[in-house]
Amino acid sequence: MDAAPQEVVRLDSRRHGIVLARPFAHAGALAVLGSTVLVAGWPASLAGPPLLGLGALVALRAVWRWERTRVVVTTDKLFVIHGTLRRRAAAVRLARVGAVEIEQSLLGRLLGYGTVSAGGLEIAYVPAPRDLARLVT
Repeated sequence: MDAAPQEVVRLDSRRHGIVLARPFAHAGALAVLGSTVLVAGWPASLAGPPLLGLGALVALRAVWRWERTRVVVTTDKLFVIHGTLRRRAAAVRLARVGAVEIEQSLLGRLLGYGTVSAGGLEIAYVPAPRDLARLVT
């Protein structure tokens, strides 16, 4: 994050945990399939451990990506930072942000997440998007 020394961080957050729902569902399906094949008997049981391992890797990768993605608002900029080995950041200066748009589905309103568009930067699965919009405008 390229924050100037005079900048103050006003928000530093991860994306909403709902981003983990789909990968966890895939990991669960692989685990169920692996368990089923494992108890099916020889020779099908040979595929069980690799399927269980693959399910665990899918879940681990999703959590790792969620953990390494941050939404940061300073007194001057709005950032989205992601990546582990190759950190990438997209930023927009708050002075250049015109209109801020919030899009929320019914599930998003119920669970408290949405997509925020500000100054050409679109951030999906933002927790409490109205609070973020207030900080940006």
